Amino acid sequence: MVDSTHRFGLRAYQPQEGRLELKTPSFDFDSFPAMAEQMVMLLSATVIEKQWDADIHSWLIDFEGCQLLLKSEHYSESVWIESLVIKDSKEELDYLANLFRCGF
Repeated sequence: MVDSTHRFGLRAYQPQEGRLELKTPSFDFDSFPAMAEQMVMLLSATVIEKQWDADIHSWLIDFEGCQLLLKSEHYSESVWIESLVIKDSKEELDYLANLFRCGF
């Protein structure tokens, strides 16, 4: 859970896997889109495509020209960002890790 002053934070950064595990407010399958839209807006990113399956949302987002996957699994309330091409997105992931580490 994120403290009351920040809605979004960093749980873990795995640079070798190109993955950021995020802290977010509580959500369920139906409330994830509103929470994710807010996060995407705060990042000044854009949503390219949305997909959802039984319990997972997968959004393709563009952050400063870098395409990333924003994913969530509602049973565990897990949210993470994955790189499509790790070597091409290291700079953006490092930046996002620092941003989420500070919380916003």
